[in-house]
Amino acid sequence: MSLPKGTAIAVVDGTKFELYRNTGTEAEPKLGAVETPELELTNFSAGARINDGGARHSARTGDGSNDSVDESAHAIAVADWLNHQVLTNKIESLVIIADPKSLGEMRKRYHKQLEAVLKKELSKTLTGRPAADIMKALED
Repeated sequence: MSLPKGTAIAVVDGTKFELYRNTGTEAEPKLGAVETPELELTNFSAGARINDGGARHSARTGDGSNDSVDESAHAIAVADWLNHQVLTNKIESLVIIADPKSLGEMRKRYHKQLEAVLKKELSKTLTGRPAADIMKALED
């Protein structure tokens, strides 16, 4: 896959967010790690926070834990941050790699401008993997 120089690559799962930029050329991409922001998990997609008392029970996704609510909130926080970066022209070309659940949550939040700069999505868990593994996955 050709990646324009400066393309942002977001690698996401339910608890982690890694960000890279293509610091190489389009023909010979090279991923450089970028510092990620401290995300504030304020938007709990299922409509509950841990201290919401009884409301929490209706927010569960069937697995009986609050982890799924936290993971959804994390994915939404990443999507909101990426939307902001695109809308303020800090990201002009984007690739998103996320585990299937996070990717599904994120897709619901994509702004039209984010969709316009999105070059590729990959439904795969690659957080914590070396940049070479990420590049290989993008080439497959």
